[in-house]
Amino acid sequence: MTSFATKVFCRVERLCYHLPVVLNTFLVFSITGEVSYLVMVEAPLEADQRKTVWSARWKTVHLLAQYFMLVNICWNAMLFLKTCPSIKGVFLGGESMGQGWRYCYTCETHTPPRCSHCYDCKVCVLRRDHHCVFFGQCVGFRNYRYFLSCLLFMWCGLLYATLMNAEVFIVILKEGVTLHSVLLLLLPWIMLISGQVSARAFAFAFIADTCVLGFLLVSAFFFFHFFLMIRGQTTREWYSNRRPYSLGVLGNLHHALGLRWYLCWLSVRYCRG
Repeated sequence: MTSFATKVFCRVERLCYHLPVVLNTFLVFSITGEVSYLVMVEAPLEADQRKTVWSARWKTVHLLAQYFMLVNICWNAMLFLKTCPSIKGVFLGGESMGQGWRYCYTCETHTPPRCSHCYDCKVCVLRRDHHCVFFGQCVGFRNYRYFLSCLLFMWCGLLYATLMNAEVFIVILKEGVTLHSVLLLLLPWIMLISGQVSARAFAFAFIADTCVLGFLLVSAFFFFHFFLMIRGQTTREWYSNRRPYSLGVLGNLHHALGLRWYLCWLSVRYCRG
């Protein structure tokens, strides 16, 4: 009985570990699909503009922009998950040990400054910032650049999706601020279950709400970590109001994003080195 319960617990734990990544992937592709539909079918709204050359060029530019952001979000997220931020495979010790080094009794090894043990990842992480519950992995020295780049493109993508979904809010509120329109915007699930709206109206309202809430959440994360990056701090150091490893604004940018930090938004290749 104990063995069966242990197996069930391990499977549930493994499922919960991958659930945030699966959910985020579903939301990203759902938002991309909905915005693509808005670009290809709903816009432009005027019938005399639907078949013009400008309309075709407008749609092409928008589709290229949104899929450029989608590819960069997925690519940076994949690199973030594939890059192990832990001390595994890193030589620690020797004559380089000095002030600030500590001994981790869980990993049974000496760890350098800014390295700490994560009880979710069950390992010590180099320059540990925090454990990201949305990716199920720690943010550390090796994958910090991919984390920031992913946040940047998610912020741009959600800003773009929110602006594109402005027409959805206009359509919902065109008859005024009524109880029906307010509930559709705030509680679309209840409106769908009660049969007050169609599945199509629910999908548009739900994704539009997700874009706005996601944009606000990602904005807070992105600007907070951008602030930490230019100050040369980790989240733990910010909590304790310490900046012992700051190299100046330019030095901190080089340390986090590489020497070609100004090109990292274009390709992750420029983030290395």
